[in-house]
Amino acid sequence: MSAGLSQPSEIRSPRLMWSLGTAIVCRILLNTSRRFVYPFAPALGRGLGVPLTAITSLIALNQATAVIGLFFGPVSDRAGYRVMMLGSLLTLAVGMLGAACLPFYGVVMLAFFMAGLGKSIFDPAIQAFVGERVSYERRGQAVGFLEVSWAGSSLVGIPAVGFLMQAYGWRVPFFVLGILALAGLGLLAFLLPRDRQRAGCRKDRNGWLAMIQSLVKSREALGAVGFAFFFNAANDVFFVVYGAWLEASFSISIAALGAGTAVIGLAELCGEGLTASISDRLGLKKSVLIGACATVMSYALIPFFGNGLTMAFAGIFLIFLAAEFSIVTSIALFTEILPGSRATMIAAVMAAAGLGRVAGALVGGPVWMAGGIAVTGLVSAAISLAAIASLSAGLKGWRMM
Repeated sequence: MSAGLSQPSEIRSPRLMWSLGTAIVCRILLNTSRRFVYPFAPALGRGLGVPLTAITSLIALNQATAVIGLFFGPVSDRAGYRVMMLGSLLTLAVGMLGAACLPFYGVVMLAFFMAGLGKSIFDPAIQAFVGERVSYERRGQAVGFLEVSWAGSSLVGIPAVGFLMQAYGWRVPFFVLGILALAGLGLLAFLLPRDRQRAGCRKDRNGWLAMIQSLVKSREALGAVGFAFFFNAANDVFFVVYGAWLEASFSISIAALGAGTAVIGLAELCGEGLTASISDRLGLKKSVLIGACATVMSYALIPFFGNGLTMAFAGIFLIFLAAEFSIVTSIALFTEILPGSRATMIAAVMAAAGLGRVAGALVGGPVWMAGGIAVTGLVSAAISLAAIASLSAGLKGWRMM
């Protein structure tokens, strides 16, 4: 059984609310910087004079930063969450401005690597900061509010990049994102309170290895890491082929596929809103399991959504609504599993999620080719059940105290 640290609830503090609001904007910048390579890969390839395969290499390098971020979680727990958040924004700004000023393939590759690394450092730090400053009873509300930034990148950030790229050229978005990152750094430096002195949780440890050992020895932490791996793998098994399914079944146009992306962004926003509004009342552990079970059912029902394009979009909406609710609520839950090493815990979960997405992407294509969307849905459902089993086994008997 794991006990949490007793904390006052500060969610209504004006300074904390301003800090979280600014952090949301900064995370939109980080998420947009990391994700805009996907839809605009051909335009970037033309601008740099390289083939599309060279741009897909950028995507692979970007994904690898989720695993590298594991090494920065313990650093955040020791050095302080504020310091790491500011450092991640500086990393993003240097990368984006470097690509804007030096439009060469190697520099752009480094820029996307730095964007991914900045996100992998910022996310565990801000989530650990929330875990430290907001009581467990309001943790879901705070994390749900914070995670609106993911949907914000889909609904606001990436469309804005497209407009800038179309109107002013492919280099301008890099410049704008870099300048905005510097502005966000300045605002957070002013708004974020100094890191609390928690020597008992940081300085008594023997460094990075000791923090990782504490994670490996925790049944609860391993159950959370397993959940993150399997749940994200299941999502990408479906995600990497949903476009092919829509094209094959409905002869859908590229513009309509773009509408499908908007549907996903809206579903993510609704999922984050559900976390903020109901997860604390239901209980975080219960909410994650309810959302995960709903996700399993949504995957299993995929064949029944193939009777028309409207039904297909409705099915996609339900899948990503349930999945996002589960993922965001799980982050709030996992901030309390290792209260003395929150950033280490979240970094490990993010690394597992990244590896799960890679595994799901590798499995999704062959499964689709072999059995179509029905088998794809069943495989995603089965992998999601493994995620539920991992979390249930890890948190058996656990409760926040």
